[in-house]
Amino acid sequence: MKIIACCKATPEEQDILVNADGSLNFDRAAWKMGSYDLNTVEAARQLADAAGGEVIGLSVGGEALGASKLRKDVISRGLDSFAVVSSAGLEALDTYSTAQLLAAAIQEQGDVDLVLCGAGSSDEYTQQVGNQLGALLGFATLNAVNKITPPADGAKAITVERVLESEAQTIEVGLPAVLSLTSSINTPRIAGMKDILAAGKKETTESSAATYGKEDAVSAPATKAASVLAPQQTARGGEILEGDTAEVCARFVELLSAKLR
Repeated sequence: MKIIACCKATPEEQDILVNADGSLNFDRAAWKMGSYDLNTVEAARQLADAAGGEVIGLSVGGEALGASKLRKDVISRGLDSFAVVSSAGLEALDTYSTAQLLAAAIQEQGDVDLVLCGAGSSDEYTQQVGNQLGALLGFATLNAVNKITPPADGAKAITVERVLESEAQTIEVGLPAVLSLTSSINTPRIAGMKDILAAGKKETTESSAATYGKEDAVSAPATKAASVLAPQQTARGGEILEGDTAEVCARFVELLSAKLR
């Protein structure tokens, strides 16, 4: 099997500051691979080990993807190789432009059996890229997948499990396919020193938006964010009600009714 594990570089959450106007300040934020994407890499590695095949990591983003530490970290967690589509400004791409670049890079890989994505990115968590990517590639597409059973020898289908609100759904999916995985699918491995050293010797290929004729991905996005602001902090109010049950209930209804008017 040839498996593509899509991953995204995101700012370290604890380093993000909030300005006085509510806007976010990323000046001090280090970059890392998103936590949901580490589940994706782990799922791809486990599947390739069970069914045989290779795992290719694929990431679209800005200049942060050039950091060797970031690259080694994700490669050491189970990738056989890593493909990077990087240009200035690509870290701020909307979901559709991201999906377009991912699709172009995947088509360049030839016969791909399976594309895995995280449930959403660790920063915006829009949960849209996987579905948009599947539509662009014309692959069978499922989200909320929390279990994958490797295919039988020679089979061109896999069995997946999705947990819905009140039931578990088991589906046989023909390959090729795009799956978006939940974070409960596994626990990502922690790379050892041997894995980290080996990561520096694995192949990393680089391209840019221009490689795929998508130079306008940043300058003319399909959608634009009007603003990104931290929620306003509101002081919590509270009133302790005392008395017998009937009095407390009556007072509670009175206070609640006043708030809803």
